[in-house]
Amino acid sequence: MVAQRLLEHLCERPALPYSEIVVLSGEPTSAYNRILLSSWLAGDAEPESLTLKPDEWFAEHGISLRQGNPVSRIDPDQKQVHTGQGHIESYDKLVLATGSRSASLGLKGEGLEGVVGFRDLRDTRKLIEISQRNRRAVVIGGGFLGLEAAEGLRQRGMSVTLLHRGSHLLNRQLDDVGGALLARSLTERGISIQTRTSPVALLGNHRVRAVQLNNNTLISADLVVIAAGITPNSELGNEAGLDCDRAILVDGRLQTSDPSIFALGECCQFDNLTFGLVDPGYQQARVLAEVLSEVVGETDSSAVYTPDITPTKLKISGIPIFSCGQTRPDHNTESVVWQDHSTNRYCRLLIRNQTLAGAVLFGETRDGPWYTEQIQQATDISDFRSNLVFGPAYCEALA
Repeated sequence: MVAQRLLEHLCERPALPYSEIVVLSGEPTSAYNRILLSSWLAGDAEPESLTLKPDEWFAEHGISLRQGNPVSRIDPDQKQVHTGQGHIESYDKLVLATGSRSASLGLKGEGLEGVVGFRDLRDTRKLIEISQRNRRAVVIGGGFLGLEAAEGLRQRGMSVTLLHRGSHLLNRQLDDVGGALLARSLTERGISIQTRTSPVALLGNHRVRAVQLNNNTLISADLVVIAAGITPNSELGNEAGLDCDRAILVDGRLQTSDPSIFALGECCQFDNLTFGLVDPGYQQARVLAEVLSEVVGETDSSAVYTPDITPTKLKISGIPIFSCGQTRPDHNTESVVWQDHSTNRYCRLLIRNQTLAGAVLFGETRDGPWYTEQIQQATDISDFRSNLVFGPAYCEALA
């Protein structure tokens, strides 16, 4: 998705800054909307609807697609990229947008049949095929992907148990109350949820048959989905001699330690930050399009990527969830909490020194963008603090 957004920004310029653009991809199709994989898994979308641009778009803009042929190595000295099928592509500038993969948990039995990640079209197709002939699924991970996988498999008719080692679901996006409200809603839909629980082994001969937990409990399973974090796909950069840490290191211009090679999205690391959401990748794509255009002399740009406070807006099983900034209180913050038990709506605002430091919304999220704006701008809320929890209309009346 991020690579596709970069192409679109380049093609929006008055003149395409490069005479030739080649996209090398290990996947068999052009770029698609990964966010909608969960809708396909749940039966609410067809795979064809995930495609971001038709093949004609690439042809119209003179972009060559080489799909289903993964890159095997990069030769920075010769400025060449080698693919697994023996193709060699030369470059003046190279952009790495290799994304990430489901993190391995290092468990015994991860290689068994029926153990699947949830990252791409192939994963989703495999999950759907297994769900059509099996009944019991265990999902490991209570983050966004794990919850989406659990809900999609439930809608496919499977009996689903979700395991999460944290104290509550979405522990990076929600506070404990929001996490508990989400768990209750999903439990009411039929998903069995176990928090503060970790698997220690996946059991079976050739195919997974059970998950062993850290309390020695066994859960029968025909399918295990591992969705407990991601690992950046930085191996190509590392093997090419680029500076790497947890991912490929880039500067504010998304440039690696090789001035001819750039990286963006989930495979890159800026300062100490790696990225698991699409919005930072989209911001990077806009900056990199300007940088690449400047490199070929089209414009004199001072574009620099600066990480911003990024809100998280999700809808899980039809439940809207929003968070931005700090999500848990500490000794430097005050909390303003509003909750309507009859409608299952909840809001926690975290305030530090008369500015909004964080917001967690559950069940109703329409005021989320306004709260994000107050957090990003460090607005002094003194004049409307008493009405802050009721949203912008009430606050503007006092300001």
